Amino acid sequence: MNPSRTAFTRRGFLGLAAAAAAAPTLSACGGSSSSSRNSIEFWDMPWATPAYNTAAKKITQSYVPASGDLRTNYQIIQWNNFYQTFSSAIASKTGPAVSTGAGFQAFQFEQQGAIAHADNVIDALKKNGQYDDFLPGVLEPFKSDNGYVAVPWQMDMRVFWYRKSLLDKADAAVPTDWPSLLQAGKALKKAGAIGFCTGSGAGNNIGNHFLIAMMLNNGGGVWTPDGHVDLLNDRNVEAVEFVRELVSNGVIDPGAVSYTTNNMDAQWKDKQAGFGLYVLGLPQRVGDTSGDIIAASPLTGPHGDKAALVFLNNIMMYKNTPSQSSSEAFLVYYLGRIKQLWQQNLMNSLPVFKSITALPEFTKDANNVRILKEYQPIAKTSAARGTALSANLAVLDGGQAINQFTQTVLGGKTDAKSALRTFQSGLQSVITS
Repeated sequence: MNPSRTAFTRRGFLGLAAAAAAAPTLSACGGSSSSSRNSIEFWDMPWATPAYNTAAKKITQSYVPASGDLRTNYQIIQWNNFYQTFSSAIASKTGPAVSTGAGFQAFQFEQQGAIAHADNVIDALKKNGQYDDFLPGVLEPFKSDNGYVAVPWQMDMRVFWYRKSLLDKADAAVPTDWPSLLQAGKALKKAGAIGFCTGSGAGNNIGNHFLIAMMLNNGGGVWTPDGHVDLLNDRNVEAVEFVRELVSNGVIDPGAVSYTTNNMDAQWKDKQAGFGLYVLGLPQRVGDTSGDIIAASPLTGPHGDKAALVFLNNIMMYKNTPSQSSSEAFLVYYLGRIKQLWQQNLMNSLPVFKSITALPEFTKDANNVRILKEYQPIAKTSAARGTALSANLAVLDGGQAINQFTQTVLGGKTDAKSALRTFQSGLQSVITS
């Protein structure tokens, strides 16, 4: 991953709700229809360094379609204003036939009637044996009442990390549960380090993810099992009160409300941060592969719960294609070749296929192995306590309600119930159902 870039690897956010209001509706007309093209357009995002896109383009250009199917063109779409780019292109019928993109993007465009369901792709994967290669739990969230909205290809896990030398200096054990997290945080602070590294400054969603992760780790979550907002449940209140305890004890730095990901990177790189929640591949991200930054095991909540927050990045297809069968054939081909991206050490995310996790290029990183073994089986999406993904998750992840909530909690400004009540009101005012 490019360390200078904010963690784009799941991208269900970055102002999607605001962008949706400003972007054209999909009923707009104008532009040339993709049905007039004689090739499939595959739009991909800069998921890592430029070498990633070079490799993905090579995979695409190596595709030799069967007789009657179309070839595929590869195009890079930048994250900056990406939602407007997709929405405008789809509205004018000049958009892609297949794309990667934001984690919940497919569900937003499905609501607007633009997504081609992937059931035929899933059937093809069953026939070629790749369906059984999916890790447990990664495919089910994409099944809607109308079919598979998209197909997952990588996982972006939120992971607890620690710097061993700082814990040793503070004479503190690696936290395993909430009490030991508080104890270690106090010891780290006393030793002059940051006890829990997080942030909610401009463009930084890690603080948001930390709060959601703690709710999940306590058996709570934003939603009921059937998808209704339920932020004021007792487990959420307990989780937020615990975070407020970290704040009141100075374990979370008072400046965290303004820390960007660049600030957090510097804190880890400069050996200031002792423990915290961050993205996969933290040592590589900050350029410290000495072995001092280590993935901790998931914490155990006060009621014995264990959970981790994961974002499932996916590949989606669109109805406006010159050939739906060609879109499907290319997607099956591409999914069968993405192991090359991990073989070339280009991906800073967990694969969704068991066979890729067995590659020597993946298993040589002890942190990856631990995260896969300990985090993936207990991972939950931000849809929890439900499991099905939806467009509402983009509104949650990209909206102002969660940003304001995180600022309030990390700033120690009010009690848990008041903060959650305001969060619930703000979220309910903008969700679609």
